[in-house]
Amino acid sequence: MVDKIRNIAIIAHVDHGKTTLVDGLLKQSNTFRDNQAEMSQTLIMDSMDQEHERGITITAKQTSVFYKDYKINIIDTPGHADFSGEVERTLNMADGVLLIVDAQEGPMPQTKFVLQKALNLKLKPVVIINKIDKPAARIDEVESEIADLFLELASDESQLNYPIYYAIARDGKAGKTTDLDDDLHAIFDAIIDEIPAPKIDEASDKGAQLLVAALAADNYLGKYAIGKIFRGKLKHGETVTVLHTPALDESSEAATQSDDRLVRSQAKIDKIFVYKGLGREEVQEASAGDIVAISGITQANIGDTIATSGTDGRTPEALPVIELEPPTLSIYIGPNTSPLKGQEGEFTTSRQIAERLERELETNIALKIVPDGLGYKVSGRGELHLSVLIETMRREGYELETGRPEVVYKEIDHQKCEPIEELTIEVSPEFVGAVSQELGIRKAELKSQELTSSGSTRFVYEITTAALIGLRNNLLTATKGTAIMSSLPNGYKPVEGKYKPERNGALIAFEAGTSTAYALDAAQARGILFIPPGVPVYQGMIVGLSNKKDDLDINICKEKQLTNMRTHASDGAIQLTPHTQYSLEQCIDFLLDDELLEVTPKSLRLRKRQLDPVKRKREARA
Repeated sequence: MVDKIRNIAIIAHVDHGKTTLVDGLLKQSNTFRDNQAEMSQTLIMDSMDQEHERGITITAKQTSVFYKDYKINIIDTPGHADFSGEVERTLNMADGVLLIVDAQEGPMPQTKFVLQKALNLKLKPVVIINKIDKPAARIDEVESEIADLFLELASDESQLNYPIYYAIARDGKAGKTTDLDDDLHAIFDAIIDEIPAPKIDEASDKGAQLLVAALAADNYLGKYAIGKIFRGKLKHGETVTVLHTPALDESSEAATQSDDRLVRSQAKIDKIFVYKGLGREEVQEASAGDIVAISGITQANIGDTIATSGTDGRTPEALPVIELEPPTLSIYIGPNTSPLKGQEGEFTTSRQIAERLERELETNIALKIVPDGLGYKVSGRGELHLSVLIETMRREGYELETGRPEVVYKEIDHQKCEPIEELTIEVSPEFVGAVSQELGIRKAELKSQELTSSGSTRFVYEITTAALIGLRNNLLTATKGTAIMSSLPNGYKPVEGKYKPERNGALIAFEAGTSTAYALDAAQARGILFIPPGVPVYQGMIVGLSNKKDDLDINICKEKQLTNMRTHASDGAIQLTPHTQYSLEQCIDFLLDDELLEVTPKSLRLRKRQLDPVKRKREARA
């Protein structure tokens, strides 16, 4: 029965405790046996290796628990602004949200973003102030800040009436007051009492409707279409119509194929699954209000409607499409063209990269991909969004090269406009000067500055997305890794001048070969080295960062001339400073317009676009 179903999404700023709370709800609802491994695990819903390594949620996940006579479908969403496309598509399946707020940090930029999306969809919010055991928790102030946030974002008065609960999700405790119970039953009761039953269309004679909000696949049944049934019933073996609106894909020529802009295709439901714990359970039919996964409909994409004809003979109708924020950054991804190409990767050709990017588009709907020379220009929500894709492809065996991220401009009222973001930075008082200096160079506009209860300083800036590229690494270096930084999209403004990143010149390998300790010993006086001895290098490869503003070509393959006074044994006296090893994000931030990053399953190599030093200098003069 639909009144015994609750569909909720858990939303919050990154690291405020969403996934940890889902862990507690799964464990305390008897989803697992006492001896199951999941009972001793944390971050159960984070299934990707990168999610565990980075400590963040990247893709939204669905699960369900049973409490009393109710089935609660839970959607765990990402907390980082770069993955807001995941939030936007999955909120369509929910009827209410649990908004998690850290008791010390209070509402943060992504809190504002996800709450705005939820309120626009008229979803019922339940606020949970988490981590109230923190020594610097400031519960009363955070409640006041949440109230101000709702006043700013609410579209009608009813949205200002929201319940507040308190929790320590890590310990599995919650309550209506700060005097917590020993379990999370207060949260379960809040979901049942405060979140409404699914809103469905009672006119079942018009046929069934399901909006595809996610896709999954396995080697057994292939592709699954996942979404909430808004009307009617779907049955095993039933023939359905898949309705695609070309507006979701502006490059599609299908938009001109029919007057109503809908592309229709027929398919047959193979199997229907509902969620139970971390797994799926096959059913013969599913009714309106439930979240299901359907196999057999291979042509379905996110945003499509799966529908059946009504008993009144009416043609299947499409549900409103999922609206997404546009991409703000793009990056070139193409086949590796370095002299070392094809030596470390399994998939190296342009065709293989194109097929992989096309598969990514099926599920990562916030991405846009267009051909660009040998490769493709991939547009997304931010550096992290794009770097996660590149790292995923790298781990799958792809060998590729990427360029410096570029801003995606937009024409508004015949003016070229660029995206701007609201940037929040929290640092210790001794680093205030370093932050102000760095943001001043990037022409960021300071909106507010305040001392927090923990003694740190919180800045709020307005900054262009172009100036944001590479900022995180610079700030972490300047603040000894202590800066906390987050941002969210804040509209567009006319372009006032292209931001040019400032960086010292690169140390560039002058000839191909293998790096030697003797040559590196001489080179380390010129700057910071990126490679150790004994690695293959090629002409035009960047091997370090110069102490000066101009690029410098150096020979790091030079070997010591052997005489009876100079032997191989004397090489042991060379003392090299440990080389600096950049992560993928740091390498991308390092790049200038005339540089590329070579990405393979085993290596990250920075290089110049033009490898030949004579041609490079000629092009620079031109």
